[in-house]
Amino acid sequence: MYRQSIEDPEAFWGHAAEEIFWEKRWNKVLGNSSGPYYRWFEGGVLNTCHNCLDLHVERGKGEHTALIYDSPVTSTIQKFSYRELRDLVAMCAGGLVQHGVKKGDRVVIYMPMIPETVIAMLACARIGAIHSVVFGGFAARELAARIRDAHPTMIISASCGIEISRVIPYKPLLDEAITLSGTGPVQCVICQRPHAQATLIEGRDISWDTLMDAQPVPCVPCKATDPLYILYTSGTTGIPKGVVRDNGGHLVALTWSMRYIYGMKPGEVFWAASDVGWVVGHSYIVYAPLAYGCTTILYEGKSVGTPDPGAFWRVIAEHGVDVLFTAPTAFRAIKREDPEGVYIKKYDLSRFRMLFLAGERCDPDTLHWAENRLSVPVIDHWWQTETGWAIGANTAGLGLLPVKAGSCTKPVPGYDVHVLDDHGEELAPSQSGTIAIKLPLPPGCLTTLWNNDHDFYKTYLSEYPGYYLTGDAGFIDREGYLWIMGRTDDIINTAGHRLSTGAMEEVLASHPDVAECAVTGVADEVKGEIPVGFVVLKAGVHRDPSRIEQELILMVRERIGPIASFKLALVVRRLPKTRSGKILRGTIKKIADGAEYRVPATIDDPAILDEIKQSLAIRGYAKQQNK
Repeated sequence: MYRQSIEDPEAFWGHAAEEIFWEKRWNKVLGNSSGPYYRWFEGGVLNTCHNCLDLHVERGKGEHTALIYDSPVTSTIQKFSYRELRDLVAMCAGGLVQHGVKKGDRVVIYMPMIPETVIAMLACARIGAIHSVVFGGFAARELAARIRDAHPTMIISASCGIEISRVIPYKPLLDEAITLSGTGPVQCVICQRPHAQATLIEGRDISWDTLMDAQPVPCVPCKATDPLYILYTSGTTGIPKGVVRDNGGHLVALTWSMRYIYGMKPGEVFWAASDVGWVVGHSYIVYAPLAYGCTTILYEGKSVGTPDPGAFWRVIAEHGVDVLFTAPTAFRAIKREDPEGVYIKKYDLSRFRMLFLAGERCDPDTLHWAENRLSVPVIDHWWQTETGWAIGANTAGLGLLPVKAGSCTKPVPGYDVHVLDDHGEELAPSQSGTIAIKLPLPPGCLTTLWNNDHDFYKTYLSEYPGYYLTGDAGFIDREGYLWIMGRTDDIINTAGHRLSTGAMEEVLASHPDVAECAVTGVADEVKGEIPVGFVVLKAGVHRDPSRIEQELILMVRERIGPIASFKLALVVRRLPKTRSGKILRGTIKKIADGAEYRVPATIDDPAILDEIKQSLAIRGYAKQQNK
């Protein structure tokens, strides 16, 4: 299947497209009339919402459970059948139309993990409006940048979000963001939650109940190449990068992935333990499971650690989850809280058959811990906001291959993956370089950036003509496995040697006392850069941190060699992370570089090492805490 997808992509994806419902069949599977701006299924007409909801009802599956809302923070569990969800979405779509939203208009959705968020997304898809979901609780400045770029006709929000026991009012953030955006008045819909009531501005704001008091409307036919949504990449600064996803290619790729990557069957239960504000939530909480006819879980609350270390296992047991998809960070936290897996043994996980991890590099120690505790295959896979689905995976639906731990995958059908040097030349097996994907990208990937074709080309297509630049570094081994070692900016140059911080992190993570870690490079007058490791210890470890630090330095020296120049490891209480749980390595680097010292010509002197250590641990960590 992989060979066919590369040698004859039109035949491969044309066959896959037969699995979804088209109101009008495409004229051409792959259009490339505008050079690198490829378009899939030109001439085709369909509606994404119809494929996700109406089609299942029409085919007699209306009473099957589509969505389970599980909210331990509000003590709520609510189930929606495909028929119930379709009817709610159709009324919401009617409300959008009644308030002037048309096909092609943008609707910003700034919501917590509640059913209304999913309903709003699907309602936009139903009428051909373009939704842009912003992670609930993002600061006003970041929300403002997205409003300014998208120019929405309407913003849908909620009175508050809830994090464990803390209520976060959204309305003040929304009001400030609208002011900061400078875009003028915009209609706002507010879903009032009982935990915090928002004050509505007369003439601008309406309640969710008012929006839903409308006649249901049918699905609007959309071109396959029409935009379905805009998703701004996390950490956006300056001019936002709004990834644009189409309707046709997106639906074809995601439906294919449910069967062949995740090994799912229609009617089974799939849980992506993420947030709809991120790409995982778009693809695998909302669109892919519903299009494929599965039950999907919308979880509101912290699924790892306090107050309930067994939260993951309770959800899997209670709702009969077949396959779970989450981030390695989550399992590192579980391993730290419950290293012996005591909470796992309290629940019946007999139906649970596979765990998928993605979002950042998965160290072998975490992967093996999960395998041993759960007794199911644990599959690391790799993808990006820009691609919308996996570039590399061990495709369960095609028969699992032997698992190699350490962010190791196989290229997924559709992705022609290459490893290139700085001059764009192909590297030999096992040589590290920049990972690039030969054009055309398969269906489901970004088609451009919103209102910014120039930056789309400059950012992703210009460095290696004919290739998409992933921004990740790694290598392909002699068996064809793809190893992801981190972002290209996580490669440090020490005395002329290109070294992967990811490889060093892998060593640190294998130490029995280490829960999680990060390695970054700091400036050195002689060697250019030298690596510094930051580690968080597991709960219950009370050994002398300096002893552990010396053990870590010795481990890196033994496994990678003196060439790594790894001479400094620091035990810290926690690492800075994004809201989705990814470690902010760039922030750690700024903390390290921002400490007020100049690295001397040599750092072999123990006294100088100690001075640097104090500077990083005291000054740097204080800055991290303030952030």
